[in-house]
Amino acid sequence: MTMTLHDLSIPAYINGLRALSGQLDRALAWGADNGVGELQFIASRLAPDMFPLATQVRFTCMQAVQAPTRLGATGAPALTDDATDFAGLQAQIAETIEWLGSITPETLGNDGGRAVGFDLPNGMAFDMTADSYLRDWAQPQFYFHAVAAYSILRHMGVPLGKADYVGYMMQYLRPGTAPAG
Repeated sequence: MTMTLHDLSIPAYINGLRALSGQLDRALAWGADNGVGELQFIASRLAPDMFPLATQVRFTCMQAVQAPTRLGATGAPALTDDATDFAGLQAQIAETIEWLGSITPETLGNDGGRAVGFDLPNGMAFDMTADSYLRDWAQPQFYFHAVAAYSILRHMGVPLGKADYVGYMMQYLRPGTAPAG
């Protein structure tokens, strides 16, 4: 079976955003028990020259929106401002997931060889095929920001693990192979 552009992007974005939503839920609960407030999380960053959590969450959503939009989808959420609290972060994620769920395979087409070009704000311009755009730009950008958000939460002390990042993999677990305990 040949994978479509939709198959290669939309389910991965939805899985990643649902995982990020769960990580934020865990962070909020952990923060309440450990004296770390929402504003501390929202403003936290890994390094002085990196974006804070609120921006990383918005950028994760934006990356999930940009790829389908560049491939033909319309009606994407704007995502122009960082959220100022966890409810806002969750709303951005929920809005993005809802929009992604409305995209059909036909919307993105099935021509992985078609031209996709885009410009960055710094003036750099890229010309790629749809396949190479998804593989070499869109997916890495999405995961970069998702991992940055996860890492900020870990840096703040939230006890997250790999299962919080790829928990959706449990649907594929072969029966009888989970570790005991």
